Amino acid sequence: MPTKRRVWFPGCMYHITARGNHQEDIFKSIADFNMYLRMMKECLNYYEDCSYEVISYCLMKNHVHILVRAGKKEIGGFIRRLHSMYAMYFNSKYDSTGHLYQGRYYSEVIMDVGQLMEVSRYIHLNPVRAKIVKLPQQYKFSSYNMYIGNEEENIVDTSMILGYFPEEEKAEKKKERYRYFVEKAMEVS
Repeated sequence: MPTKRRVWFPGCMYHITARGNHQEDIFKSIADFNMYLRMMKECLNYYEDCSYEVISYCLMKNHVHILVRAGKKEIGGFIRRLHSMYAMYFNSKYDSTGHLYQGRYYSEVIMDVGQLMEVSRYIHLNPVRAKIVKLPQQYKFSSYNMYIGNEEENIVDTSMILGYFPEEEKAEKKKERYRYFVEKAMEVS
């Protein structure tokens, strides 16, 4: 039976998740996390004409979350390339064979601004809710520190999410508001 085609239209946004096969780790070292991020950047460059945008991400030991906007083409080629490259790297490095990922990656279409903001917050709070860190800015392998101004933007473009805060505010104020938006949810978790 063929796999069901994913919903796509120009500018469609997705919350992508992919988990290690049998929930096993897909990142075993800091070098692995960094390699995945380098490969993500390479894939963005490779598909530059397609206008893909990574809005936010979080890499956990056994799974990944990527919030991405598909530009001129559906997202499948981008994710397939990224995950194929990383699986080949991982299998070669760890002398492993077989599937690295548990089945086809999952994608949820983002339908409105409220869902977009909530998914971005969910992604950035993932390491906190997994009790890996107490605060999201303590986790190195997410885009959160780029959103709050602790790191220079790399791979992600924060302007879409931060653009939903009042226009008249300066960039630093928008970053403070985003931080409050994300960290306020920790109080009710």
